[in-house]
Amino acid sequence: MGHWSSGEWILSVVFTVVLGLLVYLDLFVLNKRAHKIPLRESVYWSLFWFSLAISFSILIYVMDQSPTDPARGQTKALEFITGYLLEYSLSVDNLFVFIMIFQKFRITPQYQPLILKWGIIGALIFRAIMIFVGAGLISQFNWILYLFGILLLYTAVKMFTHSEEEDFHPESSPVIKFVKKILPLSQIQHPEKFLVKEHGKYLFTSTFITLLIVEFSDILFALDSIPAIFSITTDAFIVYTSNIFAILGLRSLYFMLSGVMELFIFLKRGVAVLLAFVGVKLLLPLFSPYVFGREVHISILISLGMIVGTLTLSILASIPHYLKTKNEP
Repeated sequence: MGHWSSGEWILSVVFTVVLGLLVYLDLFVLNKRAHKIPLRESVYWSLFWFSLAISFSILIYVMDQSPTDPARGQTKALEFITGYLLEYSLSVDNLFVFIMIFQKFRITPQYQPLILKWGIIGALIFRAIMIFVGAGLISQFNWILYLFGILLLYTAVKMFTHSEEEDFHPESSPVIKFVKKILPLSQIQHPEKFLVKEHGKYLFTSTFITLLIVEFSDILFALDSIPAIFSITTDAFIVYTSNIFAILGLRSLYFMLSGVMELFIFLKRGVAVLLAFVGVKLLLPLFSPYVFGREVHISILISLGMIVGTLTLSILASIPHYLKTKNEP
């Protein structure tokens, strides 16, 4: 995991303070009441979070310098941008699942922001734990990266060969079944509340169960996305900050794209390609000496180009299908 530079320590303080304030404003002030987030608002917020991430990469470039390594700032900034775009693209797969969860539990658009708000807060906590534990393990046992590579290749193959919609039964999850057994649940719909008082007893609502499923789904996704970003860098600071920026943009991205998911029908295939790519990237140092006679590494620029290219091609390939579906009677 290594020691953070003085620039990274300063950036971490700036990151924590500014992001903490922005998250508070976004989730608890500007979007305090339950309401359906309109397309224009979600577009503005998506552009805002994306611009903030780009600005942060510039800060990294300027501040994370080293007298012994003149290229450090540029390298770290590229790692951040690549990691951010990778996590952002992989998070699109979350959106498909979130849509299915809300449809399954009949959560209307008015109350979806409430669940996503607390889902994001939970994701920030769980991702932080998983990232720093993972970085610590990698610093001690570098071979874990090879296990990550195998996991990502397995996930990529599974995404190509299985239909998520057919296999999606969140209410059948052992975790959810266990929670339903131990928690007192209200039989009345309270879409705006997680906990209610009925007949003198506090009961959890179906909205709370939906939140748990969203959190559980995000943890499962993190098992893929966090190993993926470790293929870009093992710097815990870069891994964490790029992850957080991707998560913070997820809620606005959801409301921006939820109405036009048909336009991204092949994006899931693109995500599978990216998972396969980073899986190979992690395994390359292991098998490349036997195949090429020397250890081969894929550069950050190639990784960045692969991410941008795959996303672009996936979206372009989806457009004809979207137009055909839209024109059908």
